[in-house]
Amino acid sequence: MPAYTAHSTPAGDRTGVLLTNLGTPDSPATADVRRYLAEFLADPRIVERPRWLWWPILHGIILRLRPRRAAHAYRRIWTPQGSPLLTLSQAQAEALQARLGEAVPVVLAMRYGRPSLATGLEALRRRGVGRLIVLPLYPQYSATTTGSTFDAVSAVLATWREVPELRFISRYHHHPAYLDALAASLREAWAERPRAQKLLFSFHGLPRRYAEAGDPYPRECEATARAVAQRLGLGEDEWLLTYQSRFGPEAWLQPYTDATLRRLAAEGVTSVDVVAPGFAADCLETLEEIAMENRDLFLEAGGKDYRYIPALNAREEHIDLLEQLVRAHLKSTFRTSDHSGKGA
Repeated sequence: MPAYTAHSTPAGDRTGVLLTNLGTPDSPATADVRRYLAEFLADPRIVERPRWLWWPILHGIILRLRPRRAAHAYRRIWTPQGSPLLTLSQAQAEALQARLGEAVPVVLAMRYGRPSLATGLEALRRRGVGRLIVLPLYPQYSATTTGSTFDAVSAVLATWREVPELRFISRYHHHPAYLDALAASLREAWAERPRAQKLLFSFHGLPRRYAEAGDPYPRECEATARAVAQRLGLGEDEWLLTYQSRFGPEAWLQPYTDATLRRLAAEGVTSVDVVAPGFAADCLETLEEIAMENRDLFLEAGGKDYRYIPALNAREEHIDLLEQLVRAHLKSTFRTSDHSGKGA
């Protein structure tokens, strides 16, 4: 028989929102980065290799070498308030809470690191939540992100005696409010400074074999980029979709962002704007890899003007989107609940 956790607080009749993102180390210290990477890279959704093969590589090689390099990268972006991803995600959760009102509690949790999913779920239960909406901040679905979050939430709930009603928002890559928010952020950037010769939509990469096995992620990235380009009236020769953040020897989704930047500079393109629509909040991959590393790469290859356009973060249009996503599920899923006049 499985062991279920005993709780003195019964499930209530409130609806709560668990807002989730990937996660971050507690600090840029090498030991904290190692702990974070150990949790992240141990996820079978992230590395789809037999454990007997992957475990010696992970613990014998990667966790001996990668944390020091990653810690250096984290130190480049760390702020006095801490991890940018965490502080920006907290701002999003607070803004969404203000929109929904106290009748619908909003709690932030991370798939890896802290605050953990288990902590976030328990906080909602203690606030009388018996109906749960999980909103992972991944616009485009992938088994490595949204799918992994579902696994982890389910694993926590599997230990509860009383499981809440559950609604899981798996994607929003095609939601008009999301596309409008991205287009608005680009128009705002171009109002401050004329747009570059090329716009790159840079998405986090994925091993190619995952897509070949059926992961819909690249299709959804392409749909997002094309829809935003259409909203902006861009011609086919004015924008590109690329993939970043690959690691390991196997082939990932292409074209690669860094290789594309080198090619564009070699072809005489002197200015580029880069936006990363798959990231709901700025983080290591946008602030260090895109805004710093790739900028240096483009300029060293002969480019002249490189601009990273920030993620949606806590922009009003982004909070509008999150509110719309939650309210749609409040209406469609919990019809017997009385949310009128209570902020929902």
